[in-house]
Amino acid sequence: MLLTPGPDLRYVTGYDAIQLERLTCLVLPATGDPFLVVPRLELAAAEASPVGALGVEMVPWGESEDPFALVAGRLPADLARVGVADRMWAVMALRFRAALPRAEQVAAGTVLRELRMRKSRAEVEALREAGAAIDRVHRIVPSLLKAGRTEREVGRDIAEAIVAEGHAVVDFVIVGSGPNGASPHHELSDRVIRPGDPVVVDIGGTMPSGYCSDSTRTYAVGEAPADFRAYYAVLQEAQAAACAAVRPGVTPEAVDAAARDIITAAGYGEWFIHRTGHGIGLETHEDPYIVAGNTEPIEAGMAFSVEPGIYPGAHGARIEDIVVCTADGHESVNHVTHDLIVVDA
Repeated sequence: MLLTPGPDLRYVTGYDAIQLERLTCLVLPATGDPFLVVPRLELAAAEASPVGALGVEMVPWGESEDPFALVAGRLPADLARVGVADRMWAVMALRFRAALPRAEQVAAGTVLRELRMRKSRAEVEALREAGAAIDRVHRIVPSLLKAGRTEREVGRDIAEAIVAEGHAVVDFVIVGSGPNGASPHHELSDRVIRPGDPVVVDIGGTMPSGYCSDSTRTYAVGEAPADFRAYYAVLQEAQAAACAAVRPGVTPEAVDAAARDIITAAGYGEWFIHRTGHGIGLETHEDPYIVAGNTEPIEAGMAFSVEPGIYPGAHGARIEDIVVCTADGHESVNHVTHDLIVVDA
Protein backbone atom coordinates (compact mmCIF):
# COMPACT_ATOMS: atom_id res chain seq x y z
CA MET A 1 0.00 0.00 0.00
CA LEU A 2 1.06 3.57 -0.75
CA LEU A 3 -0.35 6.03 1.79
CA THR A 4 0.05 9.74 1.13
CA PRO A 5 -1.08 12.47 3.57
CA GLY A 6 -4.67 12.10 4.69
CA PRO A 7 -6.81 10.16 7.15
CA ASP A 8 -5.41 6.72 6.22
CA LEU A 9 -1.83 7.80 6.89
CA ARG A 10 -2.87 9.44 10.15
CA TYR A 11 -4.81 6.32 11.19
CA VAL A 12 -1.86 3.99 10.56
CA THR A 13 0.96 6.17 11.95
CA GLY A 14 -0.50 9.17 13.81
CA TYR A 15 1.32 11.46 11.36
CA ASP A 16 -0.94 14.33 10.25
CA ALA A 17 1.30 15.24 7.33
CA ILE A 18 0.83 18.36 5.23
CA GLN A 19 -0.66 17.70 1.78
CA LEU A 20 1.92 19.10 -0.64
CA GLU A 21 2.92 18.76 -4.28
CA ARG A 22 6.09 17.16 -2.91
CA LEU A 23 5.55 13.45 -2.25
CA THR A 24 5.24 12.15 1.29
CA CYS A 25 4.34 8.45 1.16
CA LEU A 26 4.31 5.57 3.61
CA VAL A 27 5.16 2.39 1.69
CA LEU A 28 3.78 -0.81 3.24
CA PRO A 29 5.12 -3.85 1.36
CA ALA A 30 3.14 -7.10 1.56
CA THR A 31 6.32 -8.60 3.05
CA GLY A 32 9.17 -6.73 4.66
CA ASP A 33 9.39 -3.52 6.63
CA PRO A 34 7.53 -0.29 5.83
CA PHE A 35 9.36 2.92 5.04
CA LEU A 36 8.35 6.58 4.78
CA VAL A 37 9.47 8.58 1.77
CA VAL A 38 9.52 12.23 2.81
CA PRO A 39 10.78 15.52 1.30
CA ARG A 40 14.04 16.44 2.97
CA LEU A 41 12.60 19.76 4.14
CA GLU A 42 9.79 17.82 5.93
CA LEU A 43 12.10 15.28 7.58
CA ALA A 44 12.31 17.10 10.92
CA ALA A 45 8.52 17.42 11.11
CA ALA A 46 8.09 13.72 10.32
CA GLU A 47 10.64 12.72 12.96
CA ALA A 48 8.87 14.89 15.54
CA SER A 49 5.47 13.37 14.74
CA PRO A 50 4.12 10.11 16.21
CA VAL A 51 5.58 8.19 13.27
CA GLY A 52 9.02 9.09 14.59
CA ALA A 53 8.47 6.85 17.61
CA LEU A 54 7.44 3.81 15.55
CA GLY A 55 10.90 2.89 14.31
CA VAL A 56 9.85 3.29 10.68
CA GLU A 57 12.74 3.91 8.28
CA MET A 58 12.56 7.40 6.82
CA VAL A 59 13.85 7.94 3.30
CA PRO A 60 14.34 11.64 2.57
CA TRP A 61 14.55 12.91 -0.99
CA GLY A 62 15.96 16.12 -2.42
CA GLU A 63 14.43 18.67 -4.72
CA SER A 64 16.13 17.32 -7.86
CA GLU A 65 15.28 13.66 -7.20
CA ASP A 66 12.29 11.65 -8.48
CA PRO A 67 10.56 10.23 -5.38
CA PHE A 68 8.25 8.02 -7.47
CA ALA A 69 11.24 6.30 -9.05
CA LEU A 70 12.79 6.05 -5.60
CA VAL A 71 9.74 4.12 -4.34
CA ALA A 72 9.62 1.91 -7.42
CA GLY A 73 13.31 1.09 -7.07
CA ARG A 74 12.77 -0.33 -3.58
CA LEU A 75 9.86 -2.57 -4.62
CA PRO A 76 9.92 -5.89 -6.52
CA ALA A 77 10.15 -5.50 -10.28
CA ASP A 78 7.29 -7.97 -10.73
CA LEU A 79 4.94 -6.19 -8.34
CA ALA A 80 1.44 -7.03 -9.61
CA ARG A 81 -0.89 -5.04 -7.37
CA VAL A 82 -0.63 -1.90 -5.27
CA GLY A 83 -3.15 -0.16 -3.02
CA VAL A 84 -3.15 3.62 -3.31
CA ALA A 85 -4.59 5.86 -0.61
CA ASP A 86 -8.21 6.82 -1.25
CA ARG A 87 -7.31 10.50 -0.89
CA MET A 88 -4.15 10.38 -3.00
CA TRP A 89 -4.04 13.21 -5.54
CA ALA A 90 -4.68 12.00 -9.07
CA VAL A 91 -1.39 13.49 -10.30
CA MET A 92 0.48 11.33 -7.79
CA ALA A 93 -1.51 8.18 -8.58
CA LEU A 94 -0.67 8.70 -12.27
CA ARG A 95 3.03 9.18 -11.47
CA PHE A 96 2.98 5.90 -9.53
CA ARG A 97 1.24 4.19 -12.46
CA ALA A 98 4.06 5.32 -14.73
CA ALA A 99 6.73 4.27 -12.22
CA LEU A 100 5.09 0.87 -11.58
CA PRO A 101 3.62 0.02 -15.01
CA ARG A 102 3.04 -3.66 -14.27
CA ALA A 103 1.13 -3.05 -11.04
CA GLU A 104 -2.65 -2.84 -10.96
CA GLN A 105 -3.79 0.07 -8.81
CA VAL A 106 -6.59 -0.57 -6.32
CA ALA A 107 -8.02 1.53 -3.50
CA ALA A 108 -6.18 1.00 -0.21
CA GLY A 109 -9.45 1.83 1.54
CA THR A 110 -10.80 -1.61 0.67
CA VAL A 111 -8.32 -2.97 3.22
CA LEU A 112 -8.19 -0.11 5.72
CA ARG A 113 -11.98 0.30 5.98
CA GLU A 114 -12.09 -3.02 7.85
CA LEU A 115 -9.92 -1.47 10.55
CA ARG A 116 -11.28 2.07 10.54
CA MET A 117 -14.97 1.07 10.71
CA ARG A 118 -14.51 -0.64 14.07
CA LYS A 119 -13.53 1.99 16.61
CA SER A 120 -11.28 1.11 19.54
CA ARG A 121 -12.10 2.24 23.07
CA ALA A 122 -9.71 5.17 22.63
CA GLU A 123 -11.43 6.17 19.39
CA VAL A 124 -14.87 5.96 21.00
CA GLU A 125 -13.65 8.20 23.79
CA ALA A 126 -12.35 10.67 21.19
CA LEU A 127 -15.80 10.68 19.56
CA ARG A 128 -17.43 11.25 22.95
CA GLU A 129 -15.19 14.29 23.48
CA ALA A 130 -16.07 15.59 20.01
CA GLY A 131 -19.78 15.02 20.68
CA ALA A 132 -19.63 16.85 24.00
CA ALA A 133 -17.83 19.78 22.38
CA ILE A 134 -20.39 20.21 19.59
CA ASP A 135 -23.23 19.80 22.14
CA ARG A 136 -21.83 22.80 24.00
CA VAL A 137 -22.03 24.80 20.78
CA HIS A 138 -25.65 23.79 20.16
CA ARG A 139 -26.51 24.99 23.67
CA ILE A 140 -25.19 28.42 22.66
CA VAL A 141 -27.11 28.57 19.36
CA PRO A 142 -30.44 29.81 20.84
CA SER A 143 -28.68 32.95 22.04
CA LEU A 144 -27.43 33.61 18.50
CA LEU A 145 -30.67 33.08 16.56
CA LYS A 146 -32.62 36.32 16.35
CA ALA A 147 -35.01 37.72 13.76
CA GLY A 148 -33.18 40.39 11.78
CA ARG A 149 -29.83 38.61 11.78
CA THR A 150 -28.54 36.97 8.61
CA GLU A 151 -27.57 33.32 8.31
CA ARG A 152 -24.01 34.44 7.64
CA GLU A 153 -23.86 36.47 10.84
CA VAL A 154 -25.15 33.55 12.89
CA GLY A 155 -22.80 31.16 11.12
CA ARG A 156 -19.78 33.33 11.87
CA ASP A 157 -20.62 33.30 15.58
CA ILE A 158 -21.18 29.54 15.53
CA ALA A 159 -17.80 28.99 13.85
CA GLU A 160 -16.10 30.99 16.59
CA ALA A 161 -17.91 28.91 19.22
CA ILE A 162 -16.85 25.64 17.59
CA VAL A 163 -13.20 26.59 18.06
CA ALA A 164 -13.81 28.09 21.51
CA GLU A 165 -15.39 24.83 22.67
CA GLY A 166 -12.34 22.74 21.84
CA HIS A 167 -12.21 21.96 18.13
CA ALA A 168 -8.98 22.50 16.21
CA VAL A 169 -10.77 23.10 12.90
CA VAL A 170 -14.26 24.19 11.82
CA ASP A 171 -15.35 21.72 9.13
CA PHE A 172 -18.77 23.12 8.25
CA VAL A 173 -21.54 25.41 9.48
CA ILE A 174 -25.02 25.11 7.96
CA VAL A 175 -27.65 27.63 9.02
CA GLY A 176 -30.71 27.04 6.85
CA SER A 177 -33.55 29.41 7.67
CA GLY A 178 -37.05 29.22 6.22
CA PRO A 179 -36.93 27.76 2.68
CA ASN A 180 -33.16 27.35 2.92
CA GLY A 181 -33.76 24.67 5.54
CA ALA A 182 -35.17 22.50 2.74
CA SER A 183 -31.68 22.25 1.19
CA PRO A 184 -29.75 19.73 3.32
CA HIS A 185 -26.30 21.10 2.41
CA HIS A 186 -27.28 24.76 2.23
CA GLU A 187 -24.41 27.26 2.21
CA LEU A 188 -24.56 30.29 4.48
CA SER A 189 -26.32 33.19 2.79
CA ASP A 190 -27.32 36.76 3.48
CA ARG A 191 -30.96 35.79 3.97
CA VAL A 192 -32.39 37.63 6.97
CA ILE A 193 -34.00 35.36 9.57
CA ARG A 194 -37.66 36.23 10.06
CA PRO A 195 -40.19 35.67 12.86
CA GLY A 196 -41.74 32.21 12.49
CA ASP A 197 -38.77 30.74 10.60
CA PRO A 198 -37.67 27.19 11.32
CA VAL A 199 -33.86 27.07 11.21
CA VAL A 200 -31.79 23.93 10.55
CA VAL A 201 -28.34 24.14 12.19
CA ASP A 202 -25.90 21.39 11.13
CA ILE A 203 -22.38 21.89 12.47
CA GLY A 204 -19.16 19.99 12.91
CA GLY A 205 -15.43 20.23 13.32
CA THR A 206 -12.25 18.26 13.92
CA MET A 207 -10.81 17.91 17.41
CA PRO A 208 -7.06 18.02 18.19
CA SER A 209 -7.26 14.21 18.32
CA GLY A 210 -8.23 14.20 14.64
CA TYR A 211 -11.72 12.84 15.35
CA CYS A 212 -14.77 14.66 14.07
CA SER A 213 -18.07 15.97 15.38
CA ASP A 214 -21.31 16.31 13.42
CA SER A 215 -24.68 17.19 14.91
CA THR A 216 -27.89 18.79 13.65
CA ARG A 217 -30.69 20.41 15.58
CA THR A 218 -33.67 22.35 14.25
CA TYR A 219 -34.83 25.55 15.92
CA ALA A 220 -37.77 27.93 15.51
CA VAL A 221 -37.52 31.70 15.81
CA GLY A 222 -40.86 32.51 17.33
CA GLU A 223 -43.98 30.45 16.60
CA ALA A 224 -43.32 27.98 13.78
CA PRO A 225 -46.02 27.15 11.18
CA ALA A 226 -48.50 24.42 12.11
CA ASP A 227 -47.53 22.19 9.16
CA PHE A 228 -43.90 22.34 10.23
CA ARG A 229 -44.74 21.39 13.81
CA ALA A 230 -46.74 18.40 12.52
CA TYR A 231 -43.92 16.87 10.52
CA TYR A 232 -41.31 17.76 13.13
CA ALA A 233 -43.15 15.44 15.55
CA VAL A 234 -42.96 12.67 12.94
CA LEU A 235 -39.24 13.35 12.48
CA GLN A 236 -38.61 13.01 16.21
CA GLU A 237 -40.33 9.65 16.24
CA ALA A 238 -38.40 8.45 13.18
CA GLN A 239 -35.00 9.49 14.52
CA ALA A 240 -35.66 7.80 17.87
CA ALA A 241 -36.79 4.61 16.11
CA ALA A 242 -33.66 4.48 13.96
CA CYS A 243 -31.40 4.91 17.00
CA ALA A 244 -33.32 2.21 18.87
CA ALA A 245 -32.77 -0.18 15.95
CA VAL A 246 -28.98 -0.03 16.28
CA ARG A 247 -27.40 -3.17 17.70
CA PRO A 248 -24.91 -5.80 16.52
CA GLY A 249 -26.14 -7.89 13.61
CA VAL A 250 -28.67 -5.37 12.33
CA THR A 251 -27.99 -4.12 8.81
CA PRO A 252 -27.54 -0.44 7.92
CA GLU A 253 -30.50 -0.67 5.54
CA ALA A 254 -32.68 -1.86 8.44
CA VAL A 255 -31.70 1.23 10.46
CA ASP A 256 -32.50 3.39 7.44
CA ALA A 257 -35.88 1.64 7.08
CA ALA A 258 -36.71 2.18 10.74
CA ALA A 259 -36.71 5.94 10.14
CA ARG A 260 -37.95 5.92 6.54
CA ASP A 261 -40.99 3.71 7.17
CA ILE A 262 -42.33 6.07 9.84
CA ILE A 263 -41.81 9.13 7.67
CA THR A 264 -43.38 7.43 4.66
CA ALA A 265 -46.39 6.18 6.63
CA ALA A 266 -47.05 9.75 7.77
CA GLY A 267 -47.11 10.94 4.16
CA TYR A 268 -43.72 12.65 4.02
CA GLY A 269 -41.68 9.93 2.29
CA GLU A 270 -40.99 11.94 -0.86
CA TRP A 271 -39.41 14.67 1.28
CA PHE A 272 -36.84 12.38 2.94
CA ILE A 273 -34.27 12.73 0.17
CA HIS A 274 -31.02 11.38 1.62
CA ARG A 275 -29.65 8.34 3.43
CA THR A 276 -30.16 8.08 7.17
CA GLY A 277 -26.51 8.29 8.10
CA HIS A 278 -22.79 7.95 7.49
CA GLY A 279 -19.84 6.63 9.44
CA ILE A 280 -17.59 9.07 11.26
CA GLY A 281 -14.10 9.05 12.73
CA LEU A 282 -11.01 10.73 11.29
CA GLU A 283 -13.35 11.82 8.47
CA THR A 284 -16.81 13.30 8.81
CA HIS A 285 -18.08 10.87 6.16
CA GLU A 286 -16.66 7.34 6.09
CA ASP A 287 -17.89 3.73 6.26
CA PRO A 288 -20.40 2.42 7.16
CA TYR A 289 -23.17 4.23 5.26
CA ILE A 290 -26.70 3.86 6.65
CA VAL A 291 -28.61 3.45 3.43
CA ALA A 292 -30.91 1.05 1.59
CA GLY A 293 -28.87 -1.69 -0.08
CA ASN A 294 -26.14 -1.83 2.57
CA THR A 295 -26.57 -5.30 4.07
CA GLU A 296 -23.19 -5.56 5.81
CA PRO A 297 -24.08 -6.28 9.46
CA ILE A 298 -23.36 -3.58 12.00
CA GLU A 299 -20.77 -4.57 14.60
CA ALA A 300 -19.86 -3.28 18.05
CA GLY A 301 -17.51 -0.33 17.69
CA MET A 302 -19.00 1.03 14.49
CA ALA A 303 -19.87 4.73 14.78
CA PHE A 304 -22.21 6.65 12.49
CA SER A 305 -24.78 9.41 12.27
CA VAL A 306 -28.53 8.88 12.51
CA GLU A 307 -30.02 11.91 10.77
CA PRO A 308 -33.36 11.59 9.03
CA GLY A 309 -34.79 14.77 7.56
CA ILE A 310 -37.99 16.09 6.01
CA TYR A 311 -37.76 18.88 3.42
CA PRO A 312 -41.11 19.95 1.91
CA GLY A 313 -39.77 23.17 0.38
CA ALA A 314 -41.11 26.10 2.40
CA HIS A 315 -38.94 24.89 5.27
CA GLY A 316 -37.22 21.71 6.43
CA ALA A 317 -36.02 19.83 9.50
CA ARG A 318 -33.30 17.37 10.47
CA ILE A 319 -32.24 15.76 13.76
CA GLU A 320 -28.78 14.20 13.90
CA ASP A 321 -26.85 12.32 16.55
CA ILE A 322 -23.65 10.31 16.32
CA VAL A 323 -24.17 6.83 17.75
CA VAL A 324 -21.77 4.01 18.55
CA CYS A 325 -22.90 0.40 18.32
CA THR A 326 -22.26 -1.36 21.64
CA ALA A 327 -22.32 -5.03 22.59
CA ASP A 328 -26.06 -4.94 23.19
CA GLY A 329 -27.39 -1.74 21.64
CA HIS A 330 -26.10 1.75 21.04
CA GLU A 331 -24.64 4.80 22.76
CA SER A 332 -25.28 8.33 21.56
CA VAL A 333 -22.42 10.80 21.94
CA ASN A 334 -24.82 13.75 21.56
CA HIS A 335 -27.20 14.72 24.33
CA VAL A 336 -28.85 18.02 23.38
CA THR A 337 -32.64 17.73 23.45
CA HIS A 338 -34.46 16.56 20.32
CA ASP A 339 -37.46 18.73 21.16
CA LEU A 340 -38.02 21.71 18.91
CA ILE A 341 -36.20 24.60 20.55
CA VAL A 342 -38.22 27.80 20.19
CA VAL A 343 -36.33 31.07 20.70
CA ASP A 344 -37.83 34.51 21.06
CA ALA A 345 -38.11 36.31 17.73
